[in-house]
Amino acid sequence: MEGKAIIFSAPSGAGKTTIVHSLLDRIPSLRFSISATTRSKRPTEIDGRDYYFLSVEDFHSKQESGELLEWEEVYSGTFYGTLQSEVERIWADGNHVIFDVDVKGGKKLKQIFGGQALSVFVKVKSEEVLRERLQMRNTEDDETLNMRVSKAAEEMKEEVHFDKVVLNENLDVAINEAESLVKNFISIK
Repeated sequence: MEGKAIIFSAPSGAGKTTIVHSLLDRIPSLRFSISATTRSKRPTEIDGRDYYFLSVEDFHSKQESGELLEWEEVYSGTFYGTLQSEVERIWADGNHVIFDVDVKGGKKLKQIFGGQALSVFVKVKSEEVLRERLQMRNTEDDETLNMRVSKAAEEMKEEVHFDKVVLNENLDVAINEAESLVKNFISIK
């Protein structure tokens, strides 16, 4: 039996990755879909755990051969995508797949999986909150930070395209709300 697809999307800095990792700890039947990307690996990241880090050439090869369910050039020259083999592997093991993807990717995955998927948009109160969170990460230079905040402002308008919206003002409250949404969805036959 195929599992279900749980899709979490948000602007950068909204807290979706923290929420997704909490859900993985709390819901035993969830497995994380590791995305493929062409961006550079951060010092704390591990290939095959955080992302599948691919060259642009390898990424394009997977696009052309149909190995990617969805993909997006999120920033100029930087691609992200979902490998079909990743979803198949998780479902073959009898689990549900959870995605941590950008907003465009989330919308595409919902179109692909339809009623088999729950799409959740994580948002924060304002652009200023996103900027503060991204600055606290200390992983961006000023130019990249401004680019991410500008993109986030556009992405905030996309929440209407998702099944559910979780406001992340208080992380514990947001995690509990997300857990309830996911458990309810996967319990539906």
